[in-house]
Amino acid sequence: MSFVLGLKCRECGREYPTEPTHVCEFCFGPLEVRYDYDGIKRVMTRQVIESRPATMWRYRELIPIDTEPTVGLHNGFTPLVRAKNLGKELGLTNLYLKNDSVCHPTLSFKDRVVAAAVNKAREFGYDTIACASTGNLANSVAAHAAAAGMKSYVFIPHDLEQSKILGTSIYNTKIVGIKGSYDDVNRFCSEVATVFKWAFVNINIRPFYGDGSKTFGYEIAEQLGWRAPDCVVTPVAGSSLITKIHKAFKEFEQLGLIGPVKTKVFAAQATGCSPVTTAIKNGWDDFKPVKPNTIAKSIAIGNPADGYYGIRVARGSGGWGEDVTDPEIVEGIKLLARTEGIFTETAGGVTVGVAQKLAAQGRIGRDELTVLSITGQGLKTTEAVVNHIPAPVVIEPKLSVFEELHKTL
Repeated sequence: MSFVLGLKCRECGREYPTEPTHVCEFCFGPLEVRYDYDGIKRVMTRQVIESRPATMWRYRELIPIDTEPTVGLHNGFTPLVRAKNLGKELGLTNLYLKNDSVCHPTLSFKDRVVAAAVNKAREFGYDTIACASTGNLANSVAAHAAAAGMKSYVFIPHDLEQSKILGTSIYNTKIVGIKGSYDDVNRFCSEVATVFKWAFVNINIRPFYGDGSKTFGYEIAEQLGWRAPDCVVTPVAGSSLITKIHKAFKEFEQLGLIGPVKTKVFAAQATGCSPVTTAIKNGWDDFKPVKPNTIAKSIAIGNPADGYYGIRVARGSGGWGEDVTDPEIVEGIKLLARTEGIFTETAGGVTVGVAQKLAAQGRIGRDELTVLSITGQGLKTTEAVVNHIPAPVVIEPKLSVFEELHKTL
């Protein structure tokens, strides 16, 4: 049974039927999914959720598809890790990591949004999936399309990390590199989408795609024992994830699944691409687009589609925005690996580095229950750290040689 009522413009409130569209034709505001929350509340209890398989689909009523999912069935419900060692380094006693670097099947949170989008595209009758991507989305679209027996096209910046290109092309998708930044790629894809009748997950299927991110927040609340955290720090690219995590907590509150939500939401960006955090720190209501220049390519979006809403969520929740330089990103990656044994990509290095700054600034209290969003796997961005770690020492296989070496290690 579906609880989707249709779409609604975030700005003017005009309502639309459930169709593959994402922009209001009257005010050009973004469209979002409308749900029958009263109906959901009658059937979706803690007990019902807990009785279901440990995947993102345990929150089935709050994911905008009309039929049972047929692809991405094992996605989600990634670990929520108590990070005592990292917490000690940051001066935080109640720190957790939501670790989507192990999300099935392509090791990033994008598997959640793509699973929702591909299932919806099937319902709409599409046979081809496409996207504009900074890497993780490309991996996930290609993998899910392959599993669904659908065709796929992926458009990426021409200078994307080789590991992400490999992690996409292995699925036999069609990859097109575009000369320019992600923003150039996205603009180009908007033109392509008007000519080719494909399901572009982050264009015409965007309202349905975006709601897949909510499962990240639902899982945090459930895994914390049915409560929202005091603070959550999230990397920001297009600003969809940060808004959807907050929306997930508020939906659970509305459904009576958790108590009042007082979570402070913190936006994390790279200094080389920080339109949202710059706006937050300067007190602006909206952001100014920038040209990305950072190793954190997965979140290098200079003109974020939901940037305005990301600013509003961070500020309205009592949170903040902060950014870190490329060297600080590398140190964040290394710090997480050294303290918790988790290898994250550059976006995770941004999150850890920003959390360190926020703790030092006193914006996150020492004893506040804080969750850091780790959204991708470090093996995808080895180029960022390969020159910042020591090479192995090579010796002859002789104990005497090792004994001498051991004295210096």
